[in-house]
Amino acid sequence: MPLQYRVGQLYTISKHSHQESEKGEGVEVVKNEPHEDPVHGPGQFTEKRVHLSSKLPSWARAVTPRIFYITEKAWNYYPYTITGKCSFLPKFSIYIETKYEDNCGDSENIFHSDKILGDHEISFLDIAFDEIPERYYRSLEDPRYFSSVKTGRGPLREGWREHTKPVMCSYKLVTVKFEVWGLQTRVEQFVHKVIRDILLIGHRQAFAWVDEWCDMSLEEVRAFETQMQVATNQKFGSQDP
Repeated sequence: MPLQYRVGQLYTISKHSHQESEKGEGVEVVKNEPHEDPVHGPGQFTEKRVHLSSKLPSWARAVTPRIFYITEKAWNYYPYTITGKCSFLPKFSIYIETKYEDNCGDSENIFHSDKILGDHEISFLDIAFDEIPERYYRSLEDPRYFSSVKTGRGPLREGWREHTKPVMCSYKLVTVKFEVWGLQTRVEQFVHKVIRDILLIGHRQAFAWVDEWCDMSLEEVRAFETQMQVATNQKFGSQDP
């Protein structure tokens, strides 16, 4: 199951990013290369530009450049990843640690308490029954109604986390900092809400697209990832990664 989840994750990120690029948004890949870490072993390093201009609320667009993107650097040592995001706005950063485990979300203190500084909030995301923004809703991607032809999974019913097999959980420790007086709380709360929506939408799509990726090998999904990156970068006039 962990390998299948990894394939689904890579497929979904690539397809979703390409779809968003059709709207003038999306993810432009600057680097995508192997990386070796002395602690976590072999992995993959990516550097991306996440274009967000039209997704910002009016109060945020008033204080940001017309062309706005966030630079994302990620080190993927599956099942552990580190993601750092920053923009050319001063004193703004996002840092995300992720761990994937073969369970239904019942691992306690998975990141160890010494890494969690100051106030923090624990949220459980339910891909079937948590609400997403109406503009992102697609009936074909609703886990409450989707049924997989190839795997027989779905639809998901109330309490699905306790009785559905197989199941994987993505644990994320998200830190957002915007150290500008007068806007700090508002911006940080907004970013946490956006990240929550992105995680919900992405995992809903991964489930609903399972028949597209469940038969893929890791090598096949890496080839698909490269194909989508080239197509997406062309939308932004970039060179191939």
